[in-house]
Amino acid sequence: MQKEDKLIIGGHEFHSRFILGSGKYSLKLIEAAVKDAGAEIITLAVRRANTKDQENILDFIPKNVTLLPNTSGARNAEEAVRIARLARELGCGDFVKIEIMRDSKYLLPDNYETIKATEILAKEGFVVMPYMYPDLNVARDLVNAGAASIMPLASPIGSNKGLATKEFIQILVDEIDLPIIVDAGIGRPSQACEAMEMGAAAIMANTALATAGDLPLMAAAFRQAIEAGRKAYLSGLGRVLTRGASASDPLTGFLRD
Repeated sequence: MQKEDKLIIGGHEFHSRFILGSGKYSLKLIEAAVKDAGAEIITLAVRRANTKDQENILDFIPKNVTLLPNTSGARNAEEAVRIARLARELGCGDFVKIEIMRDSKYLLPDNYETIKATEILAKEGFVVMPYMYPDLNVARDLVNAGAASIMPLASPIGSNKGLATKEFIQILVDEIDLPIIVDAGIGRPSQACEAMEMGAAAIMANTALATAGDLPLMAAAFRQAIEAGRKAYLSGLGRVLTRGASASDPLTGFLRD
């Protein structure tokens, strides 16, 4: 019997390999992510937890879903650590996604400050999931700093451009012994499937769902694509020829013979 395939992050087990980023949160988005995409983890920007008089994102998220507070808005390690501690005090648990960005145009993560924040928070017992620009040396430093997973960007946040950093993500998958969760820029189910075929442990997406014409249908498509990609990876993908062709049937028994 095939062993049940689970996603394990910091000792916690999950069945779903889809994570919802809630930057464009709405009740419909969260409902579709949980019901149709099967999300068991949803990010939460602490600064957005209660920004409207009549609406609180925490009221939208089911109790059986794991909250992943992120440090969106942090410009350095000190600010990220402060936000993470605040999230825990607010009862959001020990999971934290580190996001540190000084660049407001491209929203690229500051890898150096991310390593610093990861080390501090890991020592304080957080399950740290750092968002980073895919770089093998940085990923190794994050492992040594105590990260529970590595979250490389596929392309700029909100761009829906897909796997622009594919080759670098593959290096992380091959070399890092932690779950590699592809985050930011995945715009289509086919792109999520491709990342999973590469060996990614999970996919985080937000804009692709939030901007879709039929949100529940897109959420279901992502679920199926991620599951298909994972199964393909586990099955062992077939070889790729660099030149020529290989007949699927023996080249014998032609009519002239």
